Amino acid sequence: MVKPLKYLKTKFACTILCTAGFLYWQNNGLMLTKKCHYKNVPKGFNDYKILQVSDLQNKAFGNNQARLLSKIRNATPDIIVVTGDLIDRNRTNLDTAMAFVDGAVDIAPVYYVSGNHEHQSGYFEELTERLTQAGVTVLENGKSIIKRNGDTLEIIGLADKRVNPYFDQALSTLLKGGEDGRFRLLLCHRPELFKTYVEKGVHLAFTGHAHGGQIRLPFIGGVFAPNQGFFPTYTTGVYEKANTAMVVSRGLGNSTFPFRFFNRPELVLITLKSENKVEEII
Repeated sequence: MVKPLKYLKTKFACTILCTAGFLYWQNNGLMLTKKCHYKNVPKGFNDYKILQVSDLQNKAFGNNQARLLSKIRNATPDIIVVTGDLIDRNRTNLDTAMAFVDGAVDIAPVYYVSGNHEHQSGYFEELTERLTQAGVTVLENGKSIIKRNGDTLEIIGLADKRVNPYFDQALSTLLKGGEDGRFRLLLCHRPELFKTYVEKGVHLAFTGHAHGGQIRLPFIGGVFAPNQGFFPTYTTGVYEKANTAMVVSRGLGNSTFPFRFFNRPELVLITLKSENKVEEII
């Protein structure tokens, strides 16, 4: 009986260690997903690179976010867009969030919109003040214009729906005016509003919030996402309808549920291409 008991203990210990290692890798194995977007892209923005950061939730990737910033720096983006939940309402730490921000602004211009956690934390005003001081463009129901090679890109930012109940009217107002042919890029935390983005004529939207469904199952996808429920529709990748494409980042951190399964933390890099073809690089 001694040998079988010893064998079972060893097997149990190995199982625990393997499980812990897998969970650590799933939570910390940072990856960069690269995709190209072609539709409606003006020639002046050919090869323009947009890196998306979403749902950091106070997660730290190395000392002073060294691993995260190294990954971003190596991607050589033209701009960095942050689509909400830099902090987590349950364990708010502005310094952890700002360690990323202070490094990111030295890599490329940074544009930010809020998620639900910033507003639920009670630190939203302090956070936006620190973001502005660091040189971040905060787009809470606002827009910014980028000129390149004779063409124009319009970045529109919607404040999170939690504090923006008339988001559809706000989006309509922000889309009014401007020159014909502008490429209209939207930053918004919530992917479940895709129908609205399509109806309003946004060209390319960047969203997060879904955390990739948190747990992902082979052949099924994400299991649960906030505001979408079980087996959500929009969890990761690019969704297209009519004249609109929406990017959904799986995000970087966790919130209430502490683990990711088959759902590693993700940065997304979208390269704009003016040629009329489709390409994807993972």
